[in-house]
Amino acid sequence: MRKSKSLTNQNKLLSEISRRAKEIHADSYPMSIGEITSIYRDKELDIHPEFQRVFRWSPLQKTKFVESILLGIPIPSIFVSQRDDGVWDVVDGVQRLSTIFQFTGILKNEEGQLVSPNKLIGTEYLPSLEGMAWDDKDDPENSFSDSLRIDFKRQKLDIKIVKKESDPNTKYDLFERLNTLGSHLSDQEVRNCLLVMINPKFHTWLETLANDESFIETTSLSDKLIDEKYNMELVLRFLIFSNASSQALSGIQDVGEHLSKKMRAIAIDPTYDIKKAGNDFKITFDAIHEALGPDCFRRSEGQKGRGGFLISVFEVIAIGLGTNVSGTKKPKPDIAGIKKALSKLWSNPVFTNYSRSGRSATSRIPKLIPLGRNLFDVV
Repeated sequence: MRKSKSLTNQNKLLSEISRRAKEIHADSYPMSIGEITSIYRDKELDIHPEFQRVFRWSPLQKTKFVESILLGIPIPSIFVSQRDDGVWDVVDGVQRLSTIFQFTGILKNEEGQLVSPNKLIGTEYLPSLEGMAWDDKDDPENSFSDSLRIDFKRQKLDIKIVKKESDPNTKYDLFERLNTLGSHLSDQEVRNCLLVMINPKFHTWLETLANDESFIETTSLSDKLIDEKYNMELVLRFLIFSNASSQALSGIQDVGEHLSKKMRAIAIDPTYDIKKAGNDFKITFDAIHEALGPDCFRRSEGQKGRGGFLISVFEVIAIGLGTNVSGTKKPKPDIAGIKKALSKLWSNPVFTNYSRSGRSATSRIPKLIPLGRNLFDVV
């Protein structure tokens, strides 16, 4: 009986692998840098210039990448996805290609304007790279020679192509996997890149909410967290969890994966009411700012403003109040009621138990968000 069950599971697994594999059509071949720059010039390659917002390579990193090409050091594969119009979307390799295009003077920004070419800096292996440019007419002595430029353009990059016959979600899954395994991008930076690929307008809207004055004042995040786009993750958490049922909250197995999945669903949903969601967000954080003031998500009773940002407090107050705001047509919550509700929070046994250090997000969220909904039912 045990053997039969094992075979059944293996057959199911083989069937699942076969079905999913048929949804992915891929190809791979080497392409010279000269060829790929020509494709970029002809607008047949989209590196999504919006990604430059998270394009964080330093001058040394850019130089070392160019150095690797010059020395013939193997370069990781570039992954692209073929669109229905034939254009290649870069799924993984934006930083590498952007470095090549900027150095050779053809990189364009979101407005279609050329980005200033960069100069290289000296390295341990090639100290003479210091101050070198691709082709500086005003400084030919510190420019690559014709022969060096030709050699550079003849170097090969391995291009892996997800063909247009593949399942439409394949490139998003591939991008997420490639950029969350050993990547230097934060989870939200990866999500932001996904949003740019899926729905650039939604990404811009999310940025607008993250720059709301009341939101900035009340969260008071460190520069490091803002650089990692944690402010946008908090906005996303608010939008998703404020409208999640208790059953949905209890079913979350991985918060990061849940946020990514729901974000993608919202971004492609034509019925999602952006205007209402934005208005609920604004009403919620304006009320929190008026009632509790700046730094309210880092304070504990009798310790105003102490410590760092506390996600557990945010989940109770912001998401709890936001759920109630979303379900009413009243223009403004009860400010006195918010203050009163907060005074009850710090001694609440559910809060003290599930907000303490060591609690996982999957065990914390199903308890704290419903608690917040009950405490901050003051709209």
